[in-house]
Amino acid sequence: MPEVVAIVTMVALNAYVLTGGADFGGGVWDLCAFGPRAEEQRHLIAEAIGPIWEANHVWLILVVVMLFGAFPPAFATLGIVLHIPLTAMLVGIVLRGCGFVFRKYGTLTQIQRRAGRTFAVASAITPVLFGVCVGAVASGAVGRASVLVATATSVHDSPSFAEVFVAPWLAPFPVAVGVLTFALFAFLAAIYLAAAAPTADLRYDFRLRALGAAVVVFAAAISGLLVAPSEAPHVATRLVVTPSAMLFQLAIGVGGLATLFALWRERWQLARAAGAAQVSLILWGWAMAQHPYVIPFTLTIGDASAPRVTLLLLLGGLAVGSVILVPSLVYLFVIFSRSRSAPWIDPERFDGAG
Repeated sequence: MPEVVAIVTMVALNAYVLTGGADFGGGVWDLCAFGPRAEEQRHLIAEAIGPIWEANHVWLILVVVMLFGAFPPAFATLGIVLHIPLTAMLVGIVLRGCGFVFRKYGTLTQIQRRAGRTFAVASAITPVLFGVCVGAVASGAVGRASVLVATATSVHDSPSFAEVFVAPWLAPFPVAVGVLTFALFAFLAAIYLAAAAPTADLRYDFRLRALGAAVVVFAAAISGLLVAPSEAPHVATRLVVTPSAMLFQLAIGVGGLATLFALWRERWQLARAAGAAQVSLILWGWAMAQHPYVIPFTLTIGDASAPRVTLLLLLGGLAVGSVILVPSLVYLFVIFSRSRSAPWIDPERFDGAG
């Protein structure tokens, strides 16, 4: 039962990465918009994100609730040891949402400009913090920090603030995972935007950005694997050395090549599917690398789980809620996908060089 709940939680996290993560990536490209079509790029990003971006946070809320309800010791450990990056990430999510709303619906140009910059900067920083937290957990540093606190017998032998609350996440491997997460979100967003672009010029802009982001993803992944043997040796072993890991890496490579091929040949549906598959495989690779631990190497899935009756009630509530949630989300996406296919862009804005 705890394994089933853990898988459901990972599925929800996967859904958030493919939806909310791409929204953050859209903010990254808003920050990096340049050239004669910069305003058209920002307009496309705003149309692609809103208004369903708020609904995408449902998946993150579900992950938090599942973690809190099903694995309370792990939730407590994460909330204590990683309270600095998690709080910063929460602030980034709030600032990003506020910036997006004020830019889209503000009436003063100066306020819109500042709100737009807030939206873009928060969208760029938050994915890095998200990845840093993942890297800190996967490396085992969070577990080691919790052990330091638990085994301290007096004030004199207690670990310092930096040892417990800063060192676990401000380290080479978590930072490498943070950069990788940033690149993956930008990569997904560029693919989605290229597929949604109404003109050939905008499709070219975002296809070029997607190809550039793919290079950054590759470089960040290699950097993470290079520091893993010293910072997170079990991650390097589980992701590289074992036979199952080699098959997993092969699948990720095939997904990456399929994405690049689809982008190059402008096969947008294939590019979206292959890009989403590649990012999903990387996410599940993290889960595979630290299984069966929720917090390596202190709390396994079984050790951290709530009583069986709690898990059953949690899954039952989720099943009932899904009857409402899933059709509603599908309906929302269908409605706004149709609205985007309508001629919402003024053709005059794309005349000439634009």
